Amino acid sequence: MAAMACLPRRLCQITLFNTKNFSLYYITLVVILCTTFYLIGVWQHSIGLLPISSSSAAVDGFQSSVSCSPLKTTTQLDFLPHHLPPDPPSETARAPRFPPCDPSLSEYTPCEDVQRSLKFDRDMLIYRERHCPEKDELLKCRIPAPHGYRVPFRWPESREFAWFANVPHKELTVEKKNQNWVRVEGDRFRFPGGGTMFPRGADAYIDDINKLINLKDGSIRTAIDTGCGVASWGAYLLSRNILAMSFAPRDTHEAQVQFALERGVPALIGVIASIRLPYPSRAFDMAHCSRCLIPWGQYDGLYLIEVDRVLRPGGYWILSGPPINWEKYWKGWNRTTGDLKSEQSQIETVAKSLCWKKLVQKGDLAIWQKPTNHINCKANRKVYKRPRFCQAQNPDTAWYTKLEKCLTPLPEVSHVKEVAGGELAKWPERLNTVPPRISSGSLPGITEATFVENSELWKKRVEYYKTIDYLLAETGRYRNLLDMNAYLGGFAAALVNDPVWVMNTVPVEADQINSLGVVYERGLIGTYQNWCEAMSTYPRTYDFIHADSLFSLYKDKCEMEDIILEMDRILRPEGGVIIRDDVDVLVKLKNIMDGMQWNGRIVDHENGPHERNKILFAVKQYWTASPFPTKLNQQV
Repeated sequence: MAAMACLPRRLCQITLFNTKNFSLYYITLVVILCTTFYLIGVWQHSIGLLPISSSSAAVDGFQSSVSCSPLKTTTQLDFLPHHLPPDPPSETARAPRFPPCDPSLSEYTPCEDVQRSLKFDRDMLIYRERHCPEKDELLKCRIPAPHGYRVPFRWPESREFAWFANVPHKELTVEKKNQNWVRVEGDRFRFPGGGTMFPRGADAYIDDINKLINLKDGSIRTAIDTGCGVASWGAYLLSRNILAMSFAPRDTHEAQVQFALERGVPALIGVIASIRLPYPSRAFDMAHCSRCLIPWGQYDGLYLIEVDRVLRPGGYWILSGPPINWEKYWKGWNRTTGDLKSEQSQIETVAKSLCWKKLVQKGDLAIWQKPTNHINCKANRKVYKRPRFCQAQNPDTAWYTKLEKCLTPLPEVSHVKEVAGGELAKWPERLNTVPPRISSGSLPGITEATFVENSELWKKRVEYYKTIDYLLAETGRYRNLLDMNAYLGGFAAALVNDPVWVMNTVPVEADQINSLGVVYERGLIGTYQNWCEAMSTYPRTYDFIHADSLFSLYKDKCEMEDIILEMDRILRPEGGVIIRDDVDVLVKLKNIMDGMQWNGRIVDHENGPHERNKILFAVKQYWTASPFPTKLNQQV
């Protein structure tokens, strides 16, 4: 038992001895190996040569192209990276610089240039139409704001006031002195809201119209004002939730459209002459002419035929001024009673030939209504041989499209009480109701689901914009907005509760389907545009510009810098820009902007950094022309 008792102790001693021996052997082996490799290293350096085999290169993962020749010890190891892009060019070569234009060009409108227009035919006012410069005539400079330019008044104060320095023209204050168009009061203009045919003011005039047709139930949302003056009619319709597209030519009534835009009212430079207005068919609920001096009865009713094209089924045409109520005004108009009576007779005849119904003539107002379909109109072609119905023409094509003396047919219906093209919802439901052009399937590739998804997408995007651009989020900071590639109008729809209006442009080169008709069926407004040309508007029109995939669309069609220069022309000092596009496109744009006194930065897509498309936010710096002839006064 005693021998067995000591057995565990002896086993422990043996185990401890073996462990110590193992540790000693391990340490000895490590010392020998380290000494051996150290001596080998000293030996290699002492002979100055180290053979490199191709197999070692393969182990390192390279496809060996290294020679097996030895490496001299005098060679210095190079740890610098060699896969670098070439050095960027110098700053001057990298960032193109665009100098300010001469101060005399502060109101330059490239496609309505007065000097260029004199080369064209005056018949039918063709010389007042768009005539854009050739590529070699394009200016490569930035249009300056006039000296003393100030940020416009905020809406709704801007409806009544504008800074004189921003539009330094007194002609209308003299020419229209007795008609309450505009007055000069110190350093500002005041717009009393008057007009040639509404001396009591636009509000009272609109109330008179409302007594004849209902302007309050939401059935009338979009309107067009031909020959708009300073757009007081459109300005005062806004309080009734009616959005008017006002237009007038750049003529002897200097700056009338410019005044409208300075007031924060939608307007474009335009004229009814020999080409279609840049709007789709069936766009407007109401058209208006208040002494607009358009010869409606001449040229076989050509201009009323164009109004009929853009007027919705059941839409209204309102006429005041000559020749309406000529019995009262003929002496003041300096025309004979026979002449005025003949003019009214011509208008009445053309309206009947278009199948319009004269609803009422009361006082200075006359109102006609377009039929809701053409069932009866086709039947009465036996009575009215002219105008015939147009054949094989796209009623929505309207970019340099010649006017035709033919009646644009409405979509087919099966019953006389049916509204051609589909009945529209009343405003505000109209905004988010699927437009008839989509629900009817007339736009291939755009379904009801597409429309709903697009609307939700833009709500999300605009919400994201406002988290980055605090000026867009600030109520009242911006008033006039431009969407350069509007598609279905989702951007504008997402801003409908803000005190802004959006000019939705659909590029005529868009690979997508012509969608401007959908924009109008939502109760929004817009125009066609080729962005290789200038827009029909004055410099400093817009507070904010939005462009989605526009520069990718125009790749290889025109120079990127020309589009940016046009954006600079129509953007106000301190105005904002948001551009969505491929990251490579945005990097190029940012490079151009750096030479234009814009501040910009590129941020990630709202879905995160892994999206290739990014967003460029930019602001145009404040600067103006100098009062001195050769220097620029920059105030940042």
